[in-house]
Amino acid sequence: MPEAGSTVHCRLDELLAERGLTLTRLSELVGVSVVNLSVLKNDRARAIRFSTLEAICTALDCEVGDLLTTGATARPT
Repeated sequence: MPEAGSTVHCRLDELLAERGLTLTRLSELVGVSVVNLSVLKNDRARAIRFSTLEAICTALDCEVGDLLTTGATARPT
């Protein structure tokens, strides 16, 4: 169980910038709405399906740990 106060940060915006992709293009590649990807990108998601996580990582050619960070590596609020 996560510790109280622990955070998870999604690095989607950083990975998109590194790859020269837009949220709209990623949406087309993975079959997830721009709205849902935006929720994830802005750290407002409360859950994510493994299939969605896998599709995003495949499209961005990254590992889950590249996309999601926790604790000390997470973005401060």
